[in-house]
Amino acid sequence: MEEIEPMRRLPPLHALRAFEAAARHLHFARAAAELHLTPTAISHQIRQLEEILEVKLFHRYPRPIRLTAEGEALYPVLCESFDRMAQAISGLSQLDQGRPLTVSVTVAFASFWLMRRLPELHSQTGLNLKIEADNRPVDLSASDVDFAVRYAGQAGTENQWLPLFSDSLIPLCAPDVLRRHQVNEDADILRLPLIEYRWNCGAEAPPNWQRWSHAARLTGEVPEVTQYFSEEINAIDAALAGQGVVLASSVLAASAVAAGHLVRLSEAKLPGRTFWAVSLSEHPRFPEVERFASWARSCE
Repeated sequence: MEEIEPMRRLPPLHALRAFEAAARHLHFARAAAELHLTPTAISHQIRQLEEILEVKLFHRYPRPIRLTAEGEALYPVLCESFDRMAQAISGLSQLDQGRPLTVSVTVAFASFWLMRRLPELHSQTGLNLKIEADNRPVDLSASDVDFAVRYAGQAGTENQWLPLFSDSLIPLCAPDVLRRHQVNEDADILRLPLIEYRWNCGAEAPPNWQRWSHAARLTGEVPEVTQYFSEEINAIDAALAGQGVVLASSVLAASAVAAGHLVRLSEAKLPGRTFWAVSLSEHPRFPEVERFASWARSCE
């Protein structure tokens, strides 16, 4: 019978990676910036590693930090190992270059923001995208999706979260609506046909006209909504068709506003969330996701 080799007993990879980055920089904050984590998370992961190994890896006081003898012994081994892993992964990525990056986005983000910018994305970055448009969040670890565009107030505790742009909810209508209705002040906006949609982004207060009226410091009752949709994309389409005024994402509506298809009616707004590019922490094509994020930020 063939003898089975014993399984390697290694500490968690994220803890080893946090230690290697902190040892290379001799600075927790710089290691955190490199790994897109917080200094607190880096410190926690290193303490977890020290508890597993039952040794101290850093002299934390007095500042600046420095490696202990055990840390000095471990660092070069990890550094060389990570370098070899990076080279191997880079080689695999070269073989995969011809495959488009698969991105998961909402239907509204695909329609109003991403689709019209695809030629510009390719010409400026060389990236090709395969777009999976679905309003249900994808499980990155159980699919062939390379990254997702998520809408959240803050970065999650898992995976790599790269901020793209902040959002707000603003009142918008087609120019034809203004030709039929006189709007001189914020109170006049509530006399237009009001459009709303179901807020699918968690339990926080939805962007409805009652909240906008409060943000605009208006008094009096808010009229009944004229049209209500389950999806934001349908509500924006109704506004584009001249059917009324909608509280819509300033990011998603930016192109329509720039083209004159929609008009912003007031400076009063509701706070939105942030759009993020999210991928698995150890994704071999993460540099390409970073390239997308950098390009997307330049489009604001």
